[in-house]
Amino acid sequence: MPDAGPIAVLPLRPLTVGELIDSAVLLLRDHARVLVPVALVLAALEQLLLYPLRLVAEVTPPAYLPRLDELPAYWFLLAVGAACEGVIIALLGNLTARAAGTVLLDPAAPVRRLLHPGGARLPATLLVALLAGAVMFVASLVMPLWAVGFALLGSVAPAIVLDRFGPFRALWRSATLALRISGRAAAIRLLGYLVWWLLRIGLAVGAVTGLNSAGLLAPEWQLPVGIAVWALVNSVAYPALACVDAAVYLEARIRTEGLDIVVNRARQTGAPVLTPMAGRR
Repeated sequence: MPDAGPIAVLPLRPLTVGELIDSAVLLLRDHARVLVPVALVLAALEQLLLYPLRLVAEVTPPAYLPRLDELPAYWFLLAVGAACEGVIIALLGNLTARAAGTVLLDPAAPVRRLLHPGGARLPATLLVALLAGAVMFVASLVMPLWAVGFALLGSVAPAIVLDRFGPFRALWRSATLALRISGRAAAIRLLGYLVWWLLRIGLAVGAVTGLNSAGLLAPEWQLPVGIAVWALVNSVAYPALACVDAAVYLEARIRTEGLDIVVNRARQTGAPVLTPMAGRR
């Protein structure tokens, strides 16, 4: 059975946390040629938006550490950055949810279908992404609430694309699904963010510091190179996090709603799955 092997992208069974991360990595690998370029554009726009706020907060790349006399500006910078991340991951979640749905229903579908607007529900995704960004901005102003907001928003894009919910219902669906089984999905999303946050810090700071140590980076180039490095790192991290969201969403539905039974029955009988997925009309 193709879904039982270790190389299956999304096995039709409940998964361990490690298997979920593996599924997300495989999903990213198989669709990187679409996801990474789109994420690079969004990450570059994010860096341009944050640039004037970093000037006000007087922080410098690559680590952008805060100054004690500019903490209010730095706090505002963090809130805007969290909002940007929320918007970008939700937008990429449209693509990763469609990719994950295709894996379940039509594994032979070409990757280019991800860029086809048919069935993508782009206006609804944009609206829910902006709502997610607003929630993250407000939550980040009260720092402990950042973790709560981020943990509950992982399923907004999959709920829009795969379950065809409206934006506000998708927010509710995302929160309720995240809290099932003692908040398992919420905890996994936070774990994924922590892992990629550490990787992003290590890669960005390591790259710029290494260039400086080797004498290959002139002082006047440190700012543009720092911006470019962060955009490149985020171009992989953001779709990776969106892939985690898609994998966690479908696994949660398999674990708590019997989605595996529905999909297996559809595969065996040729009947359509009751919940539209992957842009199949």
